[in-house]
Amino acid sequence: MTVKTMQTNDVKELLEKVAGFDQAGGNERMKKVVHRVMHDIFQIVEDFDVTPEEFWSAVYYVGELGANGEAALLAPGLGMDRYLDIRQDAEDEQAGLTGGTPRTIEGPLYVAGAPMADGFARMDDGSDKDAEVILIKGRITDENGEPLANATVDIWHADSKGAYSYFDQSQSEYNLRRRIKTDAEGRYAAQSIMPSGYGCPAEGSTQQLLNQLGRHGQRPAHIHYFVSKPGYKHLTTQINIAGDEYTYSDFAFATREELVVEASRVEHSETAAQHGVNGPITEVEFNVALVATDKPELQQRHARQRALETDAA
Repeated sequence: MTVKTMQTNDVKELLEKVAGFDQAGGNERMKKVVHRVMHDIFQIVEDFDVTPEEFWSAVYYVGELGANGEAALLAPGLGMDRYLDIRQDAEDEQAGLTGGTPRTIEGPLYVAGAPMADGFARMDDGSDKDAEVILIKGRITDENGEPLANATVDIWHADSKGAYSYFDQSQSEYNLRRRIKTDAEGRYAAQSIMPSGYGCPAEGSTQQLLNQLGRHGQRPAHIHYFVSKPGYKHLTTQINIAGDEYTYSDFAFATREELVVEASRVEHSETAAQHGVNGPITEVEFNVALVATDKPELQQRHARQRALETDAA
């Protein structure tokens, strides 16, 4: 039978000292958070009768997770990123800021400072001769369908092997990463290549835990977006390509029905031809509606550690 100690004075006093409640200095909010976290960990040990061997195995797992650089990979895999989106959706509803294109998780692989283009950009460097050529296109509007000129559409995605530039040193700088300013009609377009889905490193810390949960670590083919314009709520989102094996079982819980987009093969694309791209091509169309707001803090992406963020223009 599990020993019950959580209500003893010894444990209560220990938790207060751990959190620094008996000290005058420090951050009061941090003290409360640490007290709650440690209380819950102690409670888990008690409720599940965690052995010293199991406990220290978990401690070393956390250490390996950091050493592997996979903390930001495990977070979405355990639903943390999706939970933050659920909270933000609820906050928007409470503030009367619902509507527009839905958000979904950013992921850990954004790199700031991608080249800026007006209306159209080529995203790939042309090195992958066997990749399927695609045209990503769409319009940015307000909630009433009015076009938004000079909105910034920041797009990034993996290559045909599921790898991202910057993190994959074999790719050229900013390959498959561009920022595009919309034209007078709110339109943007980009020539690129079809991204591949990918999985967590098979021997990594994230997959090690997912195996214990009986879960896969696969993501479907997808394309990331930041969309912004002064006077409108910043949008962090991504689209999943319809028909991928993992479209509706994304290990990172990023799939939302409104964000599943068809990739359509066409013999001739008027949009592509306008930018000198002729012949058959696969079109991926994603239109975005932004929600107006006068709150400056909502017009910017939230602060977090990102590659080259301080160097971004």
